[in-house]
Amino acid sequence: MHTELHSRNRTVLIGADQPFVLIGERINPTGRKSLGAQMAAGDFTAVRRDAQTQIAAGARVLDVNAGSPLGDETVMLRQAVLAIQEVEDVPLCLDSSRADALEAALAIYSGKALVNSVTGEEARLELILPLIRKYRCAVIGLVSDDAGISNDPGARLAVARKIVERARDHGVPASDVILDPLCLAVATDPRSALVTFETMRRIRGELGVNLCCGASNVSFGLPDRAALTAAFLPMAMSCGLTSAIADITQPAVREAVLAGDLLCARDENAAHWLARYREKRKAMDDASNHISSATPDRVHA
Repeated sequence: MHTELHSRNRTVLIGADQPFVLIGERINPTGRKSLGAQMAAGDFTAVRRDAQTQIAAGARVLDVNAGSPLGDETVMLRQAVLAIQEVEDVPLCLDSSRADALEAALAIYSGKALVNSVTGEEARLELILPLIRKYRCAVIGLVSDDAGISNDPGARLAVARKIVERARDHGVPASDVILDPLCLAVATDPRSALVTFETMRRIRGELGVNLCCGASNVSFGLPDRAALTAAFLPMAMSCGLTSAIADITQPAVREAVLAGDLLCARDENAAHWLARYREKRKAMDDASNHISSATPDRVHA
């Protein structure tokens, strides 16, 4: 099963037989007060720069969040989408809990977006799913409901099934539902990643839909977060994860995904792995040549 996302001229396919899709997470004012202040003031210079930096690093989709107490989220999300579309032609993941903000952004988005997100809560399903149908986009479904987040993979699977069924009732096909099995911090619960992996296996095995998660959540509260996130991703990929929201500017994260694609038979003839290796070798050779050319020759008497 493939989930298709579109920008103005570009299509991204998410699926078990496709290369893993990294969704850049950095356009988010949470924890970045200066970014929130700039967006509230109508300055989207940093948003454009973050978009370009993440695309250059290999992001194929960009998560866009404008949730800041410093400004009007509805206005800011719409302006952020317009600003990104000025400099990059890439599918966007519109990240908001507010239906009015999502609709304002979807109305001016060029292509087929991904909405982040809906849950299994009844009120949330009735609020968001009609928007997904109206704008013919895809949606991330978090496997939590009115009872909260369960530590039982079976209970999470039940919520996942409910989201898929309710989406179908609203005219949204299963291919446009990407489920988030919920990745929680191992610093809080050492077994949280194991629950997530088992949830992934069950959702993929029983529902067959694509999966996405906030990969950085697993390392929250711990040092050297990039290394832990990088270790998590190939393990999750082997359990059925097909996309993730993560900090793609971290080299360890990018290389972990390339390795995961190769080991999960998503990189035919190791083409992407070898291309990355050649890029690294060229960068090392260029740096070495630069140092050599900058070093003056010794003068012998």
